[in-house]
Amino acid sequence: MENSPLRVSMIEDDQSISVCVSTYISLHEELEMDGCFISVEAFLKHSQAKIDFRPKILLLDIGLPGMSGIEGIPQIKQLHDDIDIIMLTTYEEEDVILKALCAGACSYLSKSTGLSDIVESIKIVSKGGSYMSPGIAREIVKYLVGGKKSGARCLSPRQNEILHALSEGKSYKNIAKDLYISFETVKTHVKRIYKILEVNNRTSAVSKYLKGEL
Repeated sequence: MENSPLRVSMIEDDQSISVCVSTYISLHEELEMDGCFISVEAFLKHSQAKIDFRPKILLLDIGLPGMSGIEGIPQIKQLHDDIDIIMLTTYEEEDVILKALCAGACSYLSKSTGLSDIVESIKIVSKGGSYMSPGIAREIVKYLVGGKKSGARCLSPRQNEILHALSEGKSYKNIAKDLYISFETVKTHVKRIYKILEVNNRTSAVSKYLKGEL
């Protein structure tokens, strides 16, 4: 029916996040939460068991138990060919973002995104648009246009933050905590920093940074 609420599902293994987001979405009469699942496998199993299960929007995490969100996108699309997938994740690496979009996601949000912006993204996507967190969009733009530059100009804002933190002697774990990103995201950025600066270790990277050789 034309006035029926927009059905939204979510795949998120962190219960505190799924409860918070789903509760907020349910406060909007034009939206309806249609299931929260802890894994892609659970979502697919429910889809196959319930013929009338037809969510229009799916909020999808990447780091999940079992199949990752990106790995699950093709199988989700196979069962729900008209579903719009919005990634909602802590992963902010450029290659991960591109993989998700190429796999079939239409939008990409950081978990630091405010609840009102998550709802706004759902509304935009339901009307045929796409949405990205500002920081994510900036990372993609820099990735696309900055690849041929050198030194600090080729480091993304996030990578500059991480390099600065490394120069202060912080551990990967503490950097992840301070920047609200995953430990694996920090490791991936550090690997890219080494490649860009043409170094093989933390000491050399920090040395270039402190000497202003970027």
